[in-house]
Amino acid sequence: MNLIALLLVGLVAGFLADKVVKNSYGWVGDMLIGVAGSFVGGWVFNLLGLRVGGLIGEIVAAFVGAVIFLAVLNYFKGRK
Repeated sequence: MNLIALLLVGLVAGFLADKVVKNSYGWVGDMLIGVAGSFVGGWVFNLLGLRVGGLIGEIVAAFVGAVIFLAVLNYFKGRK
């Protein structure tokens, strides 16, 4: 996947995950969370033996990964 597609998928996935988890990191933060989520989601889907195909599949995997990433981030942010 080229860089522009990765950033666009990350932006969409991060925005959707931001609305589900109800955090506010701005559009740049959403994009970074979505890009990180795409790696996490790809890793999780690979562990489960699921194949991701097409743009919608990549967005779904990145969304799932971004939600997991935000949940872990919130867990560690809450521990003080």
